[in-house]
Amino acid sequence: MARVVKVFRTLRNHWKKSTFAVCVLSYGGYWLYGKHCDSVVRREACQLARDFGRQQIAPQERLKKATVILNPAASSGKANNLFEKNAAPILHLAGVEITVVKTDYEGQAKKLMELMEQTDMLIVAGGDGTLQEVITGLLRRPDQEAFSSTPIGFIPLGSHNSLSPSLHFLSDNKVKDITAATLSILKGETVPVDVLQIKGEKDQPVFALIGLRWGAFRDVAAKISKYWYLGPLKTNAAHWFHTLREWPLVQDVSVSLLAPTPRPPDLPPQKTPRPNLLNRIMRRLKNYWNPPAEEPPKAEEPEKWEEQQLSTPELYIQTHNKNPVERRINDSLMICTEPENVTVGEFITVGNKKVKDPTLFSENSTRLEASACQLKLPEGAAGFYNIDNEEYEAMPVEVRLLPRKLRFFISAERREELVSQPQ
Repeated sequence: MARVVKVFRTLRNHWKKSTFAVCVLSYGGYWLYGKHCDSVVRREACQLARDFGRQQIAPQERLKKATVILNPAASSGKANNLFEKNAAPILHLAGVEITVVKTDYEGQAKKLMELMEQTDMLIVAGGDGTLQEVITGLLRRPDQEAFSSTPIGFIPLGSHNSLSPSLHFLSDNKVKDITAATLSILKGETVPVDVLQIKGEKDQPVFALIGLRWGAFRDVAAKISKYWYLGPLKTNAAHWFHTLREWPLVQDVSVSLLAPTPRPPDLPPQKTPRPNLLNRIMRRLKNYWNPPAEEPPKAEEPEKWEEQQLSTPELYIQTHNKNPVERRINDSLMICTEPENVTVGEFITVGNKKVKDPTLFSENSTRLEASACQLKLPEGAAGFYNIDNEEYEAMPVEVRLLPRKLRFFISAERREELVSQPQ
């Protein structure tokens, strides 16, 4: 008992050192527990991948090949380590033959896609910027029709991973998100997603999966990091300082719209059975002796554009990829604008919500649907667009929807949850 009393007396007499030691030990224990949880998640994912790798294949079949576009600079330079520790072992255990191509600078992924050969699947390991570059490079190819049918997997390694919530369950654990995304690639279930083609007057088109954002809320979101020294108040401060420099924030913009097109039914691709040899010979002889008459080319109807003048502090042109399995009547993009009569308090409140989810809009916002739109900014308007969280100089552009252009791997659990959501 005397020894216990002596220990407590020593801790009391050196309470500063004791407090510091308790803090260090608590933090160390928490850190070690987090590492243990990560190891458990990796072990479980590798066991599932090993089961995939042990499945037998037919003699004429070959191992699946995957091309991985990896951005090592994502996640503040940790992306390469995250991929090698959490995703690569799962793919190897599953028997997937992977070719990893690492990007060295911004924009290189577009050039790499021009040189990519045919593969069974394409895996993008990075963030929104890497994914947008890969999609743009893929759809700029002359033979993009053949390559657009290649299924795409997205492993979230960036600071912004806007498409991930539509494809996988997200958690606070980065390792769990990476392993879940990799396992969904192995399971092979895909979902079609829409693509936006954004074309300026001179430049080549840029392609996006989420949308194009322009306005005051976008400008403030780009400057929030400058107020890091204000801690949790930096978001409110950035919006308030912006109102002091510029008010009102409403700008006039001209938008020309094309009506949405009816959505064809979602039918699985079916291969037409080849007729027997006798029928093929008879058809060729018939076409030789009595060739079918050529139909005159149909005159294309001019597109009917409807112009509208909008006044708004924020405009967002976005796809329906937030819920890619939603059943819709029309193929359309959405044009959302905030109301023009916004107060300073409302601007700060709405801005805080948009920092977490830029696709959120207030109840009084205007929503339009179209298959294509032309955006004309007011004269002298300077600024930038955010296209899938990547910054581009603002200019007049035409945005056209490419419905169900690409297919992405999706987890079955996430698909079921999205289907059960109210339409």
